[in-house]
Amino acid sequence: MKKGGGRTSRIRRRKLFRCSVSRGVNESYKPEFIELKKWLKDRKFEDTNLIPACFPGTGRGLMSKTSLREGQMIISLPESCLITTDTVIRSYLGTYIAKWQPPPSPLLALCTFLVSEKHAGDQSLWKPYLEILPQAYTCPVCLEPEVVNLFPKPLKAKAEEQRARVQEFFSSSRDFFSSLQPLFSEAVESIFSYRALLWAWCTVNTRAVYVKHRQRQCFSTEPNTYALAPYLDLLNHSPEVQVKGAFNEETRCYEIRTASNCRKHEEVFICYGPHDNQRLLLEYGFVSIHNPHACVYVSEDILVKYLPTTDKQMNKKISILKDHDFIENLTFGWDGPSWRLLTALKLLCLEAEEFTCWKKVLLGEVISDTNEKTSLVIAQKICQYFIEETNAMLRKISHMKDEEVTLLNQLTLVETLWTEELKILQASAEILNSLQTPFRVLVRVGLAQQQGQALLFPAATGKDALGGRSAGQHHSLPSSLLCLQGHLWKSAMEGPLFN
Repeated sequence: MKKGGGRTSRIRRRKLFRCSVSRGVNESYKPEFIELKKWLKDRKFEDTNLIPACFPGTGRGLMSKTSLREGQMIISLPESCLITTDTVIRSYLGTYIAKWQPPPSPLLALCTFLVSEKHAGDQSLWKPYLEILPQAYTCPVCLEPEVVNLFPKPLKAKAEEQRARVQEFFSSSRDFFSSLQPLFSEAVESIFSYRALLWAWCTVNTRAVYVKHRQRQCFSTEPNTYALAPYLDLLNHSPEVQVKGAFNEETRCYEIRTASNCRKHEEVFICYGPHDNQRLLLEYGFVSIHNPHACVYVSEDILVKYLPTTDKQMNKKISILKDHDFIENLTFGWDGPSWRLLTALKLLCLEAEEFTCWKKVLLGEVISDTNEKTSLVIAQKICQYFIEETNAMLRKISHMKDEEVTLLNQLTLVETLWTEELKILQASAEILNSLQTPFRVLVRVGLAQQQGQALLFPAATGKDALGGRSAGQHHSLPSSLLCLQGHLWKSAMEGPLFN
């Protein structure tokens, strides 16, 4: 037999392959990380738990050198390693910031410092850190307009607001940049360009940790809570992990403790917060696969798309929803339509004679079986509309990837977002379909009782009474949907819905 061709060898190779797929490739040998390690050591930090590595799916991150236990300190980064407004004030920029009126924002101070230090190149004391920062970002403000046009409408609107905000940030900062001319031999316009400031803005926006600083008179009243944390900011995001991170006033270190165990040679994650994928893309420039917080937003125009245009009370209903903050953050999630979405639809579906009960709807009370059924039907139509639109957008993106090769990475990012939203919509559609079963049963109950016949309930056919799946296999539904199902089934057992 050929050496290495037996069953044991095949098992070993498969095991090694699985490890190579899930585990990262050590990058601590690379020159930029060797320099960073020396630089951090000079500033009294030397990590013994983590090493830089490249991982499939997440890219560059930090890998555990040993098994980590719950509650263990994984990073304690000294204040001397952090870039804060205190760092900027102590630098050559301090004098210029102190005399500038009106006082610049803490964000402008940090961005100015980053651009200036990057321009300094080898002369910068922060060069080892600057060398490992991304040269480009994938936040929407950095993407091409034709790519942003492919975003879901709510995200597109926020992306356009973000771009306008950064452009205004640049325009309003030009006079301050001009005041720094004595520090440079080149024209400040060439150093503090829009592209340079955009890079610095994205660096702060995507990588800064929260550290509250005392308010200084030389800064505006905007929150002074940013801190760039070299090495620590290599940690990638996972919505499923829990960590405790904060600046320790006693040790004067930014500390992170893990709230769960982590095996040796696995990637160590932190959680940026319970953000959906649109928020992650907007603020950080990435999409999280299988994100439990991911959702699909329903805008006002889509909310009323399938409602009768003859409803004379529609404008009043919309006004009520707006007054009570029920017109935004209406979503489909992995567990179906949100309670807010169903509540908004129930109010919009109220018949004329039921309209006086709108307050009860907002409190979660059931008004009538007809109202419950109609709101679910509308939710199902909206969900199906989104599925069709999402599939159409994915086809468009696929075509653009063939035509616009230079935009391949950007298009792939947007494609990932739409793909995840399609999965959510399909899960919601399945749940909504299962919720329609009680209504079909109601009709059968009414007909059977009218005809004096016995009814063969779904349970007798080997399926559960809540519709569709064998016992133990149906979806775990949110409480609002479970209450709705229970109410409908109770109605079915008590008597016919239709006379």
